[in-house]
Amino acid sequence: MNFKKRSHSCGQLSEKNIGETITLNGWVHVRRDLGSLIFIDLRDRWGITQLVAEPDVNEKVAEKANELRQEYCIWASGTVRQREKPNLDMPTGQIEIVIEDLGIINRSELPPFEISGDKNISEELKLKYRYLDLRRPKMQDYMAVRNKLSQITHRYFEQNDFLEIETPVLMKSTPEGARDFLVPSRLNKGKFYALPQSPQIFKQILMMSGFERYMQIVKCFRDEDLRSDRQPEFTQIDVEMSFVNQDDILAMTEGFISQVWSEILDYKTPETFTRLTYHEAMERFGSDKPDQRFDWELQNLNEIVSESNFKVFQDVLNLEGSVVALNAKDCARYSRKQIDNLTEFAKKYGAKGLAWIKWTSDGEVKSPIAKFLSESELENIKLKVNAENGDLVLISSDTWTRSHTILGALRLEIAKNEGIFDTIKGDYHFLWIVDFPMFEADPESGQSHAMHHPFTAPHGGDLERFMQDDKDIRSVSHDLVINGAEVAGGSMRIHQSDTQRQMFSALGMSEEDARDKFGFLLEALKYGTPPHGGIAFGLDRLVMILCGTDNIRDVIAFPKTTSGTSLMDESPGNVDVEQLKELGLMPLPEKQ
Repeated sequence: MNFKKRSHSCGQLSEKNIGETITLNGWVHVRRDLGSLIFIDLRDRWGITQLVAEPDVNEKVAEKANELRQEYCIWASGTVRQREKPNLDMPTGQIEIVIEDLGIINRSELPPFEISGDKNISEELKLKYRYLDLRRPKMQDYMAVRNKLSQITHRYFEQNDFLEIETPVLMKSTPEGARDFLVPSRLNKGKFYALPQSPQIFKQILMMSGFERYMQIVKCFRDEDLRSDRQPEFTQIDVEMSFVNQDDILAMTEGFISQVWSEILDYKTPETFTRLTYHEAMERFGSDKPDQRFDWELQNLNEIVSESNFKVFQDVLNLEGSVVALNAKDCARYSRKQIDNLTEFAKKYGAKGLAWIKWTSDGEVKSPIAKFLSESELENIKLKVNAENGDLVLISSDTWTRSHTILGALRLEIAKNEGIFDTIKGDYHFLWIVDFPMFEADPESGQSHAMHHPFTAPHGGDLERFMQDDKDIRSVSHDLVINGAEVAGGSMRIHQSDTQRQMFSALGMSEEDARDKFGFLLEALKYGTPPHGGIAFGLDRLVMILCGTDNIRDVIAFPKTTSGTSLMDESPGNVDVEQLKELGLMPLPEKQ
């Protein structure tokens, strides 16, 4: 192909290059024809540089420049000169290139959206033409941050004596909470591999194998319903360590996060991160991943309303539930319709209703439940939640978990509506949540399952009760929360065979089921397994926070939609019947 190769990138030139003859390659970002001058913003991965064609000086170049349209791929040679009107918003805004030679490498059809803009473009259109969407400077910046995070990860853990070891992508299906993606085996018809939800079992076996410090940047797969921060395939920074305790894992993690924030954002993190137990986080913020960049803590009203005449409260207290309040500061101005909207929002989290009390700017009490409360009860509620005139207090009464969860969700929803998050952009709060419950009950079946996973070690103080089949115990687990987003989770692992068998039994597995699903793990635990634990970071979520976006699809080169499809290559798709037959599978009958 006959084209001139670049001498510089489009983000490289500055005033020190004035007078030099250079060559650039890239795409036409914007073209402006002023008659006497033709300006072209040329874009590549590194930036944008302004080119200028002068018809009075070089007619041939001007004719070629007149052919150019948005997204034409071109090369251009010329001399660097000072711009008459510098653009201080561009790194190359002090200079421009006077074109002396110009060639079209490849023409482009009119793109379905402007690469130079980001307004009024549907996400579906951007995902269908992802190769064009990825040309946008913002998207390329996101990918650059992702790359930088990966490089820091390799370097940090290598410096701390970790070995990077690959684990299998085709493995045995084991229950870890979400559905597996299954892969049929052609050579073993009727049998299936699973794509890993995580390398959990393999990294534990690596600890049993004596490697002591392992890490891997690894693809994981979960066949679950998707949200803006979830994908069916995602990337994990996986870490495991032997002969450690929980404090060692947390300290190693804090060092890693500190280095990431320093190198990418030039931001100094605290020397140690705040720690809250799961119970304390739920009590104070109604969430196991609270955003602590703003206050608004929940308050328990059980004692205050224990003698009230409000039947709803009494019924909940008789069932050992909780009456919990949230002070929404300066929100007494909310109309009845706005409060009704909040009630409908709360119902998504299981609320049957929502009690509320307003203290107007002149101190008047307005509330549909005020007639059931004495003056002293109202005053004590006001003092308990630190309410002032102009505040709105929302009250949830239900089980301990549900009442706190409802107000935790309302806390975030109202903060978003009030623009609080806009005022705290650029601030970061780093928080450890520890001591999660070992088990949680399925809301429909009541069946217990592991809150983290079935290899999490029980808390030392609760071990004896655990071995006696008591499920109301804590685990030695830890989640890292940044600005209200869970970005990493881990635990100390069970390293003794009898404890692991007890865990499987507590989850309702028979000995036969445990051997069938995890026999190789139970066997490995017999041979001198060291105490070990680790953590896994969601690389995609970390990049989201570092880039300041709330959509995980922004930071993945080729993401799926919320229905798990790729609009660009139209996957998943049909396969030939012959392919299915080779795998020992039969196609579903066509719907009549």
